[in-house]
Amino acid sequence: MTNELILYAFLGGVLPTIFWLWFWLKEDKLNPEPKKYIAYSFIFGIFSALLVLPVEEYISTLISGTGLVLIIALSFSEELFKYLGAYFSALNKKYMDEPIDAVIYLITVALGFAALENSLFLISALKSHGSEINHIILVGNMRFIGATLLHTLCSGIIGLFIAMSFYRKNFSKKIFLLVGFILSVTLHTFFNFFIISSESKIFIIFLTIWVAIIIMILFLEKIKLMRRRNS
Repeated sequence: MTNELILYAFLGGVLPTIFWLWFWLKEDKLNPEPKKYIAYSFIFGIFSALLVLPVEEYISTLISGTGLVLIIALSFSEELFKYLGAYFSALNKKYMDEPIDAVIYLITVALGFAALENSLFLISALKSHGSEINHIILVGNMRFIGATLLHTLCSGIIGLFIAMSFYRKNFSKKIFLLVGFILSVTLHTFFNFFIISSESKIFIIFLTIWVAIIIMILFLEKIKLMRRRNS
């Protein structure tokens, strides 16, 4: 496999996530985050995807088969590493100064995570189906529509719960974070489980994700209206 094909695979994984990043940043256009911090978060997302790979390999050796327990463990590890990427790049910094910032930074990290993951999938597809362009396009579209949105949605849910607890006391913030994390892992698990077990219903699965994304956008509009009086 040539370096040129690897470059194309990398660009094929990154460019769609840049589009989604542009889309989500428009939600914070009234008080946008500094571009360099958005870039930091995106890069942290890429590194979190790299770091989770050996963890997932180790988990796969501990839990045999492709059952629900393995899917839960892998979903948990990905959501944990994305959250840690967001925490160390933005969530604990002084520029995280309004509720919506939590959603924006977590989604940015998720898109960085998806960018590398998409690139690796495309590289794998090129290795096994190098001359079958239709297959490569299909893989790219599936990642663009499905997996990228899934990562965005799952991390966005955690961000929403952090945002909703932004003006609350520390104990309440921890409870909200825990609930958001549980919902995120649950959604990620169900998606992966049904993709594996019900490939014939993939359209319904993706449609469900789109509906959930729309609901998240509606919640974002409410988050924008939050003020300190909600504490």
